[in-house]
Amino acid sequence: MKKAGILNRQLSGAIAELGHGDGVLVCDAGLPTPRGPRVVDLAFRAGVPSFAEVLDGLLDELVVEGATAADEVRAANPAAFALLHGRFPELTLVSHERLKRLSEDARLIVRTGEARPYANVLLHCGVFF
Repeated sequence: MKKAGILNRQLSGAIAELGHGDGVLVCDAGLPTPRGPRVVDLAFRAGVPSFAEVLDGLLDELVVEGATAADEVRAANPAAFALLHGRFPELTLVSHERLKRLSEDARLIVRTGEARPYANVLLHCGVFF
């Protein structure tokens, strides 16, 4: 049994399968998830677990070389934008519709219980060496 890190067996297993160049979408409870990518749904109640908790847990375990979010997050959810900009100073911003299209090619989608709009980010996996 693992003693630290992500304990959810579906999420831990999905992370172990990721490779360089794979996309991981971390999304709020309201974002429609496309057919195709593996989805690990962590949503329990509105706000639980939060986008920030899940994102930080993933960042503890993943090598991330870039991130993409919806431009709309700046005005609609300044707290989420500040969080994302703090974690990814070179955050790429695209339209929300473009982010939804990009999510179709993600290898993994992690749905949080976040109930604030536009709390979504597509992580681009890197390599540790």
